[in-house]
Parts: sequence; C-alpha cells; structure tokens
Amino acid sequence: MPNIGWLHPQLVHFAIALLVIGVITRLVSTLPWSFAARWSWLSPMATVLILIGTLGAVLSVKSGVDAHGPVERIPGARAAVVEHEDWGIRTRNVFFFVAAFELGALALRGRWASRRPWLMVLSGVVGVVGLYMIYETAEHGGELVYSYAGGVGTKSGDTADVSRLLLAGLYQQAMLDRREKRPQAAAEMIEQMARRWPDDLTIRFMAAESRLLDRKDPRGALAALAAIQVPPNDPRAALRRGFLMADAYVAAGRADSARVVLEALARDFPDNPRITDRLSRLAP
Repeated sequence: MPNIGWLHPQLVHFAIALLVIGVITRLVSTLPWSFAARWSWLSPMATVLILIGTLGAVLSVKSGVDAHGPVERIPGARAAVVEHEDWGIRTRNVFFFVAAFELGALALRGRWASRRPWLMVLSGVVGVVGLYMIYETAEHGGELVYSYAGGVGTKSGDTADVSRLLLAGLYQQAMLDRREKRPQAAAEMIEQMARRWPDDLTIRFMAAESRLLDRKDPRGALAALAAIQVPPNDPRAALRRGFLMADAYVAAGRADSARVVLEALARDFPDNPRITDRLSRLAP
C-alpha cells in the first residue's frame, strides 16, 4: 500500500467524527424510548457510521505509522510519538470489536434475530470504551503537534513550513526571554530573525523596537526606523513606524521631536484616539 502519511490529519478527523456520532447514535437507538422506536433509521445509521469510521481508524493508523519516521527523529519527541501511536492502535482494535458486533447483528436472521438487540447494546457499551480511547489518542496527538511541532514539514514536504516553524520558535523564545527579564537574550533572538528575514516589514519593526526595549539604544532604533520605507496605502505600518519613532525620541530625551512625529500622524489620521492619547502624555 502506498505511503499515506501526508493524509493523516484528514483521515483522523473524519474517523473521529464518524465514530463519535456512530456510537452516540447506537446508544440512542438501544434506549427504550418511544421516539427511538419510531425513528427506525437510527439503527442502520449507527451501523453505517461505525463501519465506515472503523475503516477510517484503520487508515488513520496506517497513515500515522507512515508519518511517524520524520517526527520521531525530532529530538525529545520519540516517546510522545510512540505513545500516540500505541493509543491509536488500541483505539483501532477496540473498534474492530464494535464493528464485529454490528456485522453480527446484521447477520442474525430467523430464530436468532431476537439476539440482535443484545449485540447492539454490546456495540454501544464497547463503543463508549472506544470513545475514551479516541480522546486519549487525540490528546496525545495534540501534544505531539503543539508541544513538539511534530506535524511541521511532514504533511506536504513544503520547506516553507519549516521556515515558519523556525520563525515562530525565535519569536516565542524572544517573548519568553523578555517576560523573564533577559533582554539581551531576547534581542539576540530578534536579531536572528532580522538576519534570516531581512525584507520582512514586521520583523524590521520588531528589530527596531528590540533596540529600544532590549538594548536600550534609542539612537540605534531611530536609525533602523529611518531605513524603513513604509509602503503606500498601509496605514497600520505608518502608525507602527510613527509610534516607535516617538517612543525612541522620548527615550533619547528629545520630547519635542516625538511631538513633531505624533502631530504629523494626527494630521494623517485625525480620528485615531491612540495618537491623541500619546500627545496628551507629552504635554508639559
């Protein structure tokens, strides 16, 4: 069978949806409620959903096994990969039993037909166990994706995914360093971002801000901001540059220059309350 690791997210979510709805429908169909008896389509609906969902679970395990190699090689991720995989296999195996009960109920005819409800009840009971296992599998899968970045670059093979992961990692580490009062470490992270993505406007603003906040270098921040050309028709970038310049001028002890910058922004954006607030704080 071909490698289907790249389909793992799609297959998993379809399998989960089908099995959860299928088991709930089976439980409702076995309850001694009058509406369940009237809605005769509930039982066959449950059977179809559970059988297709079990097939989805088989394909989910296959795709997960196909995808685990690159993820397992991430330092520190192997144990999380193995645990997620083990829970997935257990879930698939439990639903093999559920599917067997459903098929058994379908097969019973004649004098054995009276035993069909018992098989349906067994299907629902074991299905509840399967739902718990689905939850555990999903929880460990989420940990693998969100705590270990296990899915990045493996779904499509697109190198841009890895690049975005690196950018996110540098950004999050910089923010953590800043919160924990390690300004030099934060500045180093942001400088790495600026070196790797020199044309990204957002990162250039972050680098100028880092000079001001982390390096305590308002002159360097002003020089970095002066080198940034704001694209026309980009008011957000214009405001960002203006506010940063005003902050840098204030830090450099040049409040008058900060006022000139903010007044220019006020002419361009007369309805912006943030500009008015900044100007009021500069009042002598």
